Amino acid sequence: MKGGGGGGGGGAVLVTTGKRRWRSLVIGVLFLVILSMLVPLAFLLGLHNGFHSPNPNPNGYVPVHKTSIVSDLKIYDKYENSETFNYAEDVRSNFPDGAKTETSDMSATDTSHHSKVTPVSPPAVPQSLPNTSNSKIAGTVADSGRGGVDENENCELKFGSYCLWRREHREEMKDTMVKKLKDQLFVARAYYPSIAKLPSQDKLTRALRQNIQEVERVLSESATDVDLPPGIEKKIQRMEAAITKAKSVPVDCSNVDKKFRQILDMTNDEANFHMKQSAFLYQLAVQTMPKSLHCLSMRLTVEYFKSPSVVMELSQADRFSDPSLHHYVIFSTNVLASSVLINSTVLCARENKNQVFHVLTDGQNYFAMKLWFFRNTFKEATVQVLNIEQLNLESHDKAILIHMFLPVEYRVSLLSVDGPSIHSKMQYISVFSHLHYLLPEIFQSLTKVVVLDDDVVVQKDLSALWDINMGGKVNGAVQSCSVSLGQLKSYLGENSYDKNSCAWMSGLNIVDLARWRELDLTKTYQRLVREVSMGEESKEAVALRGSLLTFQDLVYALDGVWALSGLGHDYGLNIEAIKKAAVLHYNGNMKPWLELGIPRYKKFWKKFLNQEDQLLSECNVHP
Repeated sequence: MKGGGGGGGGGAVLVTTGKRRWRSLVIGVLFLVILSMLVPLAFLLGLHNGFHSPNPNPNGYVPVHKTSIVSDLKIYDKYENSETFNYAEDVRSNFPDGAKTETSDMSATDTSHHSKVTPVSPPAVPQSLPNTSNSKIAGTVADSGRGGVDENENCELKFGSYCLWRREHREEMKDTMVKKLKDQLFVARAYYPSIAKLPSQDKLTRALRQNIQEVERVLSESATDVDLPPGIEKKIQRMEAAITKAKSVPVDCSNVDKKFRQILDMTNDEANFHMKQSAFLYQLAVQTMPKSLHCLSMRLTVEYFKSPSVVMELSQADRFSDPSLHHYVIFSTNVLASSVLINSTVLCARENKNQVFHVLTDGQNYFAMKLWFFRNTFKEATVQVLNIEQLNLESHDKAILIHMFLPVEYRVSLLSVDGPSIHSKMQYISVFSHLHYLLPEIFQSLTKVVVLDDDVVVQKDLSALWDINMGGKVNGAVQSCSVSLGQLKSYLGENSYDKNSCAWMSGLNIVDLARWRELDLTKTYQRLVREVSMGEESKEAVALRGSLLTFQDLVYALDGVWALSGLGHDYGLNIEAIKKAAVLHYNGNMKPWLELGIPRYKKFWKKFLNQEDQLLSECNVHP
C-alpha cells in the first residue's frame, strides 16, 4: 500500500510538472501573439503621431537628396520684432547620398526691422515632415494681431510646392451623400454614450447602436456616392429619426459637448495625418528617380561593360582644350536631362561645329553617360564626359565634392504684411556648388565657359554670350531681385556687401575663368567656407553664403530675356514669355522628366528628347 501510495504520489508530481510546463508554453505563445499585434500597432501609432528621428545637427539642418538640392529659407518681410523658425522637410533625410537633392533648412528675416532668427530642431512628423498642428510660424502670425495667413499660403510655408501641386490637381468628389452620412455618424456618436446611461432609453440605445454600426460598415466600403449600396436613403432616414429622438431626450449637455470635442479632435488628427502622408508621398515621388530612368541608366552601364572596347574616346583632345571654341559645362547625374539640354543647345545654334560640351558626373553614372553620348551624336558638336571621382583634386576634400557637385537650390518663402493681411510668396534660387569653384583648375587651358544646369532647356542660339563684354565681372547671371542680400543679412552675417543687391541664379552663367584666376576667387570661396564651417551649418547652407559673398560686386546682370525660371514650381507663368526666353529653367520640385512635372510646360522640354533610341522604349521612358 505504501508503495502504491508512493507511486501515486510520484504520478501526481509528474502530472503537476507536466501542467506547469503546459502552462508555461501557453503563456509563451500568448506573449508572442500579443507582441505580434503590438508591433504593427506601434508602427501605425508612430506613423500617425510622427516618427521622432534623431537629428544629429543641433541647428536643425538635415541633408537630403534628389535631382536638385533644395533648401528652405523662410524670409519674413516687413515684420517687426518677430521670430522666424526653421523646420526642415526632413522627409528626405532618409534617402541615400548621391543626387541633386532637396535639403537642409535655414531661416532669414528682413534685417531692416531687426528681426530675430532662431534655429530650432524640426518637429517630429512622418519621416520628419513639418508638423501642421503645432506650427511655430502659425503661432507667430496669430500673436502678431495683424490678421492671419491664408490657408493656402500657410500650407506653402509648411509643405512648399506640394500645396501648389495639390491645388492644381484637386479632384471634385461626388460625395454629397457620403458627407451627410459622416455628419450623421458624428452626431450619433456624440449622443450615444449619454443615451446609453439612461435605463429608460434601452430601445433608443439599441436603435442608435444599430444605425451607427450600419453607417460605419457602409462608409468603410464607400468613398463616393457611386459606391453607396441601394436603399441608402432609407438608412439615412432611420439614422435621422434616431438622432432626432436622441436630441429630444434630456441629457447632460457637458457630456455631449465633451464627446463632440473628442470626436472633433480625432477628426482633426485624422485629417492632419492624411495631409502629412500625402505630402510625404509627394516628396517621395519628387526625390526618387523614376523607375524608367533608373532602368535606362542600368541598361547603359551593363551594355558598356559588355563591350567596353567599342566605346573609345575619340581623338579630340585638342578640341576639349581649345579656348577659341564655345565650351559648355554641365554638372549632372541624369542621362536624359543632360541629353535634352545638349540636344536643344545644338539644334538652336546657328553654328554647332565650334560647340564643345563637358559633362561632369559621378562614378555611378559615368559609364552610362559615356555610352549614351557615344551612341548618340549631336551634329558636329563634341561631348566629353568626365568622372569627378577621377579628377586630379588631391588638395581638396573629395568626399564633400562628390556629395556637393550639383547646383544647390533653395526654396525661399517670403512673408509680407499689407495692412491687416499677410501674404506669402514662394521663390526658388539656385547657386553654385563646391565643385563649381574648381572650374579654373579642372579646365586650366580655357578662358571662358558657359555653365548650364541640367534642368534647363535652350530655345535660342547662345553664341552671343561669348560676345558680351562683362567689364571685369566674373559671373554673368540672371538675377532674382525678389530676394535681396539685405533680406539674408541675418544669415550672411555682417560682412561688407550691398544690402540692396539682388541674389543671382545659376542655370545659365557665362564665367570668365581668366578673370577668376586673376582674382583667385577659389581661395576666397574656400576662406568663406572655412569661416562658416567653424559653426555647425550644413554643407548646403555653406554653399549659399559662400557663393553670394564670393561674387559680391563681380556679377554681370544678364538681361531677363536670356533665362526664365520657375517652370518647376510656378503654375502661373505667361506662355508668351516662355516662348520668348532663350533658356527655360525648370527650377523647383516639379521637373519635366517627372510625372509630377507641370503638364503645360513639359512640351517645351519634351520636344528636344530623342525618342528613337531603342533603350528608351525598352525602359518605357515617356516623360
